[in-house]
Amino acid sequence: MKVLFAASEVYPLIKTGGLADVACFLPIALHEQGCDIRIVMPAYRSILAQGTVLKSRSGFFIPQFKLHVRLLETTLPGGQVPVYLVDIPELFDRPGGPYQAPAGTDWPDNARRFAIFGYIIHLISLNQVGLHWSPELLHCNDWHTGIATALLANQPQRPATVFTIHNLAYQGRFPYETYQSLMLPPHLWSMDALEFHGELSFIKGGLVFADRLTTVSPTYAREITTPEYGYGMEGLLQLRADKLTGILNGVDYRIWDPRLDPVIAHHYGLTNLADKKINKLALQRELGLKVNEDAILLAHISRLIGQKGIDLILNGVHQLLQDKDVQLVILGTGEDRYEQELRAAAVSYDQRLVVVLDYNEILSHRIQAGSDIFLMPSRFEPCGLTQLYAMRYGTIPVVRCTGGLADTVVDANKKSLQTRHATGFHFHRDSLPEFMLAAGRAIHMYRSAQPTWRQIMATAMSQDFSWEKSAQQYRQVYEDARHSLSIQKMHD
Repeated sequence: MKVLFAASEVYPLIKTGGLADVACFLPIALHEQGCDIRIVMPAYRSILAQGTVLKSRSGFFIPQFKLHVRLLETTLPGGQVPVYLVDIPELFDRPGGPYQAPAGTDWPDNARRFAIFGYIIHLISLNQVGLHWSPELLHCNDWHTGIATALLANQPQRPATVFTIHNLAYQGRFPYETYQSLMLPPHLWSMDALEFHGELSFIKGGLVFADRLTTVSPTYAREITTPEYGYGMEGLLQLRADKLTGILNGVDYRIWDPRLDPVIAHHYGLTNLADKKINKLALQRELGLKVNEDAILLAHISRLIGQKGIDLILNGVHQLLQDKDVQLVILGTGEDRYEQELRAAAVSYDQRLVVVLDYNEILSHRIQAGSDIFLMPSRFEPCGLTQLYAMRYGTIPVVRCTGGLADTVVDANKKSLQTRHATGFHFHRDSLPEFMLAAGRAIHMYRSAQPTWRQIMATAMSQDFSWEKSAQQYRQVYEDARHSLSIQKMHD
C-alpha cells in the first residue's frame, strides 16, 4: 500500500512531544511490513541547519497564497523511509520551535502556517506537485493536518484518509476572522465542517471528514466520547464511534533498552537486575544528588503543565522527602509558575531534589536507567510513552488510571501480585491524597519486600509494546478506510 504520512514534527528531525516519536517509528515499522510510506512535514529552520543531506524534488507556485514552495527530501534513520520537507521560508524559516517563538509564545500566524501546510498535503495526495507518486491512503496527525482531510473530502480522485488524535485538548481553534483570511472554501464554514461555536477548528477537519479515526489507546478512545475528556467534541465522536479505533503507541526497543543503550553508565537486563544500581550511583554523581545506593530515587520526566499533574508532585514534595532516604529528580520544561516553584523546592532540598529545566533526550535515558520509581500522575494521558520506557528499564511507574496509563500499567494489587502480572501502581481520583497513597505503596514495597519488587521489575521489563504490533493494527485500519472509500465511490 502507498501511504502518505503527514505530521508537524518527526523525530529525530524535530521533537516537542510524543507525536514526533510516533511519526518516526510507526512509519519505520509500516515500511518493514511492506508499505511504501512517505512522510511530509514542514521544513523548519532547525532541520535545514542540521546539515542533513537534502534533495530537491519539486518546486511550484501557489497563486492564491502568492507563495513559492520547494519540496525537499531526506530520509529517516536507516535511509529507507523518505521524508518530504515543505520548504516555505516565509512560514517555517524562523527561530524557535515548530509552534512557538523562542520566548515561548505561539506564532501569531500559526493558522496560516498550518492551513497552507494542509493545502500542500492535499496537493501531494492528488499527485499535483510533480512527484509522480499517488498515495492510496493519507494518514494525518493532530490539528496541524486537519485542513488536508477537509480539502480532500469532495475530490473524486482522492486517497482514503485516516486521522489520528494524539491529544484532543489541542484543537487548533482560531477566530472567524482568521478563517476569512485563509481563503478556504466557503462550504467549510459550517457546524458540519470546520465551524465550532463560532470559531475555526482545524481538528474538526479530521474528525468530520476522515474515513477512519484513530487515537493512541483503547481507553482514551472511550474517554473522548464523554464530556470530561471530549473538550466539546464528544457529540461528534459519539456519532463517529463506529469509525474510531484506539491503538496503543509503541516503543522502538532498538533505542529504549537497558541491555543496549549506549548513553547509560552500565548495561543491565533480566539476568543482572542488581546492576541497575550502578546507573543510580552514576546518576546521583552526575546530578549532584547524595550518592547512596540504598536511597529510593523517584523520577518525573514530562512537560511541566497541569495535564501532567506536576502540581500534585509539587504539593507532595514535602511529604515525599520527609523520608531522608528518598530522592527526586525532575526533567522537563513548561509553564513559568511550575518552573519557579520547582526551582524554589530544589533549593529547600539540597542534594535530595534535582530539577533540570531542559529538554534532554540523553539525560532522560540516564534517568530511566538510574531511578527506582517513575511518577506519572497525569490528569489525562492519551497514551503516554515515558511509562513504557520506564517499564523496560525496570523503573516502576506510579500512574493515574486514565487513558493509555490504564491500558499499559497493571496495578500491584493482591491478585496481580499472585499471578505475577503487576507492573506498577495505580490511583484513580485526581487528588493529592490518592496520589500520595499510591506513591507510598510503591516506596513501602521497594523498602520492605525486595523479592516482590524484583518480580514487578522483571514483569515490567518483559512487556512487549513494540511498534510491530501497533503497525499491524494500523494496517487493518488502512484497509478498512480503503474499503470504506471504494464503497462510497460506488454509491456516488
